Amino acid sequence: MSLSTDTTAPTLTPQFTQIPTTSLAEEEEENLGNECKELIRSLPKERGWRTPFIYLFQGFWCQPEEIQSIISFQKHFQARDSDVILASIPKSGTTWIKALSFAIMHRHHFAGPNKKNHPLLTSNPHELVPFLEYQVYAKNQVPDLSNLPKPRIFGTKSNVPFASLQESIKTSSCPVVYVCRNPFDTFISSWHFMNKVKPESLPSIPLEEAFNMYCKGVIGWGPFWEHMLGYWNESIRRPEKVLFIKYEEMKEDTISQLKKLASFRGPFLN
Repeated sequence: MSLSTDTTAPTLTPQFTQIPTTSLAEEEEENLGNECKELIRSLPKERGWRTPFIYLFQGFWCQPEEIQSIISFQKHFQARDSDVILASIPKSGTTWIKALSFAIMHRHHFAGPNKKNHPLLTSNPHELVPFLEYQVYAKNQVPDLSNLPKPRIFGTKSNVPFASLQESIKTSSCPVVYVCRNPFDTFISSWHFMNKVKPESLPSIPLEEAFNMYCKGVIGWGPFWEHMLGYWNESIRRPEKVLFIKYEEMKEDTISQLKKLASFRGPFLN
């Protein structure tokens, strides 16, 4: 599979194209799949929110298919210094931060008469800024990202805390932007969302039971506090590497937070 993007202004949406894999890649993915199956059998598990079970992997609760994607992401992704990684727990302003980041980084392409061709007018931000574990490396895909033009923007959410990011992201100069939201609001939004997307065969989790599970960290992407603190601590230790943004501050004063986001990454201002 290859991931190609045309460099002309009107077509910046990443396009995923399936291509035949090499026998070596097929063998690696087959082995990885078998390893993942064995791994899942050995992991602690709890009742899931939209799958029968979730599993404790690298200190966080994950759905089974997510574990395969994370392993593939950690094994194959290679960050560039010019990349930008957007991280969050779901229902924390993920779509919003993707749209803002894409608009800032590509604003010169769509100035003046090109405004009418802006991809955000016709494409979902999740298409323009794909999730590494949910889209790029999902379903055993190992895409070729080398032809993507700079700057590449990727999202990562849920079960990828800072400690579990691919090593090249942590050691390179590529910036990481993390958006956090009040956990009470995140919980309520997640509970409603899960009830909408879960299979009909899976019974809903009552609100009180779901709240107790959330407080114990037993939710996909949880525990919330550990996930958030990983990025918060890194933003204190390396403020040039990780920018920590709060959803509530984005909502209260969007302009100042937009300026903070733009100034965080030098090329934003070029």
